[in-house]
This record gives sequence, C-alpha cells and structure tokens, in this order.
Amino acid sequence: MRRFALICACFATASAAQLPLMPAPSKVTRYEGALRIDSGFRVVLTAYSDSRLMGASDRFAAHVAAQTGIPVTAGKALTLQVDCKERGSELPTLGDDESYQLDTTSREISLKSRTVTGALRGFATLEQLIEPGPDGFQVPAVRIQDGPRFPWRGLMLDAARHWMPVAVVKRNLDAMEAVKLNVFHWHLSDDQGFRVESRRFPRLAQLGSDGNFYTQVEIRQVVSYAQERGIRVIPEFDVPGHTTSWLVGYPEFASLPGPYAIARKWGVFQPTLDPSRETTYAFLDAFIGEMAALFPDSYFHIGGDEVDETQWKRSGSIQAFAREHQLATSHDLQAYFNQRLQKLLKKHGKAMVGWDEVLSPGLAPETIIQSWRGQASLAQAAIEGHGGLLSFGYYLDHLWPAGQHYGVDPLDGAAGNLTAEQTKHILGGEACMWSEYVSAETVDSRIWPRAAAIAERLWSPRETRDTDAMYARLANVSRMLEWRGVRHRSALEPMLSRLAGGPVPQPLWTLAGASEALGIEGRRNLRENASLEPLNRFADAVRPESDEVQALEVMVKRMASEPAAITELRANLTQWSLNEIRLQPLARNNSLLSEVLPLAANLSRCGKIGLRALELIEAGHSAPAGWVQEQNRELDRLEEPVAQVRLAAVRVVRALLAAVPSPAAASVTPQTLGNASVRWGNERLRNSAATVPNWIFEMARSMIAPN
Repeated sequence: MRRFALICACFATASAAQLPLMPAPSKVTRYEGALRIDSGFRVVLTAYSDSRLMGASDRFAAHVAAQTGIPVTAGKALTLQVDCKERGSELPTLGDDESYQLDTTSREISLKSRTVTGALRGFATLEQLIEPGPDGFQVPAVRIQDGPRFPWRGLMLDAARHWMPVAVVKRNLDAMEAVKLNVFHWHLSDDQGFRVESRRFPRLAQLGSDGNFYTQVEIRQVVSYAQERGIRVIPEFDVPGHTTSWLVGYPEFASLPGPYAIARKWGVFQPTLDPSRETTYAFLDAFIGEMAALFPDSYFHIGGDEVDETQWKRSGSIQAFAREHQLATSHDLQAYFNQRLQKLLKKHGKAMVGWDEVLSPGLAPETIIQSWRGQASLAQAAIEGHGGLLSFGYYLDHLWPAGQHYGVDPLDGAAGNLTAEQTKHILGGEACMWSEYVSAETVDSRIWPRAAAIAERLWSPRETRDTDAMYARLANVSRMLEWRGVRHRSALEPMLSRLAGGPVPQPLWTLAGASEALGIEGRRNLRENASLEPLNRFADAVRPESDEVQALEVMVKRMASEPAAITELRANLTQWSLNEIRLQPLARNNSLLSEVLPLAANLSRCGKIGLRALELIEAGHSAPAGWVQEQNRELDRLEEPVAQVRLAAVRVVRALLAAVPSPAAASVTPQTLGNASVRWGNERLRNSAATVPNWIFEMARSMIAPN
C-alpha cells in the first residue's frame, strides 16, 4: 500500500494545478464548487436535434456510465442541457463550425453550440472533466469557450502494408472523437496490398490483398460511423508509384510487362502505372468513379510520393511519349499524369490531395499538398496558392516521445515567414501511422496516447506549449481512451503472457517497464522484416514511451523534498539489478525470451550503477575522481539497442549520476536535483518534467505480481 499511496500522491499533486483537458481549450474560467454525478444525472436536448446528436448523447451517457459506474439516461431533469442551434453541414465538411461553450455549476451543466459538430466537441470535453470528489464523481464548476485553431486535424492509418480489420478502424475513430481529430485519412493501397473491393475491377482486391480487404458494405459502414462522430473520411489510393499490388491483377496498365507479385519487403519499388497510354486514364476514370460513390468527402488522396523512374526510363514507348509532349524529366512526366488525374477527379466531384512530390505548375488551386518533408515545402505550397497540411514531425511510426511531436508546429520554420494571406492556406496537419512494423494487435499502442499530443497542437492556441503540462494531461487522456475501448495499454499483458507461455512473471514486467521500442528507422537498420513475418516479439509488445521510467524521473527530482521517493527509487533499482538472474531461468528453451537476455543484463548493470549513485546521494558523499564520467560512458554502452529495444532505464540513472555531490559539495540540495539533466538518448529530445503519466494502474498491478 505504501507504493500505491506514493503514486496517488504524485497524481494528486500534478492534477491539482489545472484541468486535465486535452486538447487544451481556448479559454477556461474556473469557479468554486462542482456538480455531483449521481443516479439523477440526465441529458436533455433542448433545441435542434437529429439522429447524429441523439447518437452522440447516447454515446456520452454510455461513456459516463463506464467511467463512473452510474447509469445516465435521457429524461426531464435538467442536469445537462444541450442547446444546439442547427444541424450545420449534412456531412462533415472542411471548415465546419466546431466551436462550443460549456458552463457547469453545482446544479446543472449547459452545452451550447451552433452546429451538431460543435456539440460533439463539447461532449468530448465534458467527459474529460469528470473526476472523483469528496462525495463521489463530480464535474468542477467552470466556463469553457472553445474552438479549433486549424480546420484539418487528421490521423492517417496505413491499412495496406499490414491489414487493419474494421474493428481496429472503428475503435481508433472513437479515440479520434475523444481528442477532437476530424479527418480519417485511410491509406488503402500500396505495394504490399490493395484493400478495397472494386466491382468494376475485381482482381485488384482478389489478387492484390492476400484475401484481406474491405468490402464496399464495410466501407460504407466505416464512413457512416465516422460521420456520426464528426469525422471526414478521405481515401488514399497511391498512384502512379507504390502500385505493385494494383498490377498483380492488371499488369496491362504497368509501364513494363509483368507478371507482378505482391511486394513482401519494405521500400520503394519500380512498378509504376504507364502515364503514356490512354487506357491507363480510362481505367482510372472508371475506378475513381466507383470509389467516389463510396467516399462522399470532396477530397480524394492520390499519394504521388516516391515514384521510381526506372520503368519509365526503360520503356521506349514512354520515352517517345515524353519527347513528343516535351516532358524533359520524370518529374515533368509525373506532373502531366497528375494534371490528367486531376481532371478525372474533378469530373467525379473531387479535389486532389497529394504528398509533396505532386507540387508542380499547372495544378488546380484547390489541390491540397500534404508535406512529409517539412515546413519549407508546406510554405511553398501556400505561396503557390494551395492548401497545405503538415505531417513532417508527426510520423507516429518513428515512435518518438509525445513531447517531440508536441514541439512541431505547422507554422514553424519557413511557414512562419508567410504573409497573413498565405498563412490562411495552412489548413492543419495529420499524424501518420505507417504500418511496416505494426499489426492489428499493436497499432493502438503505437498511435495512442501520443497522437493526442498532436491533436492538441492542431486544436489548441499556439501559445499552449508547456510540454510538462501536456504530459500530465496526457495521462488522463490515456485512461479515458481505455474506457472507450482503445487497446494501447491493455494489449501489453497478453503479448507478454504469450512470450512467457503463461502468467507474466515479474522480471518480464520489470524489463518491459524499463524498455522502449525502436521506431521504423531503428528497426529497419537493425533487421529487415518482411510483410509476412509475425510481429510477436518483445520489441512489438513494449511501448514507445515507458510510463514507469517517466514516473521514476519525477521521483529523482523530488528526492530532496520527498524522502519516500528515495525508498521507491531504491526498490525499483534493486529490481533492475536482479533482472538478469531472475529472467535467466524463464528464458531456457524460449527463443523469444532468450533474445532479450542481453537487455536484461544491461538493465541489471544499470540498476547497480543507480544503487551506488543513490548510496552516495543519501550519504552526501562525493564520488571517486572520474567515477561519474566512467559510469556515464558505461551508460552509453547500455543505451545501445538490443533486440530492437532501447533501455529507457538509462535516463533515470543518468539523472542520479548528475545529482551525486561533486567533491566541493557538502550535500545535495533541491536545486541540485532540480537541475539534474535527464538525457533521452539517440534521437529523443524532450523536457523530462514533473509529470504524472499513465502508469498508475501498471504500477498498482506490479505490487501484487509475483516476484
């Protein structure tokens, strides 16, 4: 119970400072008092209402019941009055009014909005306000006036490289609604898979998907599900490159003769559509017409990135076509293709979205450029009059810490030098979840809760930039997402159990809590995976950010003022120091565990260094000459990836080494501890801060786990 009490005390300290809302609202006014939520709590729609608003009200009631265990229904009691003026647009549309005002007192709550979409955003905020209080669950008295900074706030999910079933898509749409993301960018084709049923061209999915694709009925279900939550769905069918899976069934549209097979590796491949033949455009015309009927949004993503020119260069007919049309380079040839494609999209009522590479003269003004290269290309698109979206810095597959994503803004760098008129073209951004190294089992943990930090960057005022405060609120969001059915936390235990072949032993919990998975760059450099290789290893189970390590970093900063923090640190360091010897018997005849034994050895060494540093700090003794420097060099070694995992525990021990008294110091002061540097390691930069992440339940569970 001592450890649990310390955890709760840390949580209370962090949460008392501000409302745990994410994204942070535009304007908040606090008042005294709170509204108690009890069995009499009701939701009443007092003005405009339709099926979408009633559905949102029912979802809100279900979420509140899940959070509190208290049933919430519709009725005549005026506990929550929802005053929505009008429907707004029939379908979620770019530029919808998403603003709302929320007033809570000790007697009732009022949610006002002009549109249904605004009411949806208000419901999401109200859910986050619910908290335990002296008399049960309550909502603090507050006035919130809120609206988004950018109109386009998206999540891109790659269902092509690894298949993502409908259930996965829906629960991530639920999570998007919770943090006010409003565009679901669905990457549906790539070299490794074509994922949508086409009745006009059935071999696209039949031969290009390994049998894993969405039927047209399922597509309509997902689009409707998203619309009910105020989320637009934009499909991406990548052309003219990344089209290997297209050409398995239809090689006649390729730049060079087939046959073709689904790609099983990762990278940029040579197969491309032939831009010189009219039959290619007739095929695309029919295909786009069919897909346009499934996806009602006015925008249609054509990819256009990473086009390998090899086949174009090798094709005599394509080169002859290029000379005839005075297309001097492959970029010119792709620009020609894009302009032809744009006319087809317009014919079917769609405007084009494409990655940076599609930007060239001759594009229609309504074309939107999505930048994965950075704010410079984003700014160039705006200068040329195109809408722009930033995804640079928001690639979730890199598994950067949330704070690093949080530090990237669409209006940083070159985009910050635009005129006021040009700045209007910056529409927002999208977090991107590419799926080379994620599966349906692991994808939630690679998206959430870190995507919530990006959602805040795109919704909240630009001056909302305190990374420490963000992490404190991120903990609350993570817990809320679990109530909505997201599996970013709950997937860890069954994956570790599978590795262990039974209940998860404490040494494996300890190692997982002290580790962080490498992102795509680290995994690609260390080991080349194929698309059919199972993602069932330790590196797939552990999370991108260690909640346990974040909590211990907080304790290092609080050692001087909270003696219990030293006790907690010593307990964890001791567990680390014993990890290798405790894990060894479990790894016998188990290849999935034996591959992490070197990591366990590194954790044990790390724990021993930390215990010695803590001993010196407690005694107020300085370290022998050169000892701290020697140990930091050893930590450099321990920080090197093992089994595609980085040892996050190193950060805690570095902070302890920084707090060891120097020969001239008589004792350790709070200022010494507060100034201790915490190093994130290769590619990881963020402030470490006194925050309380979502480690409460994991830590509580560890107290009753077997040693």
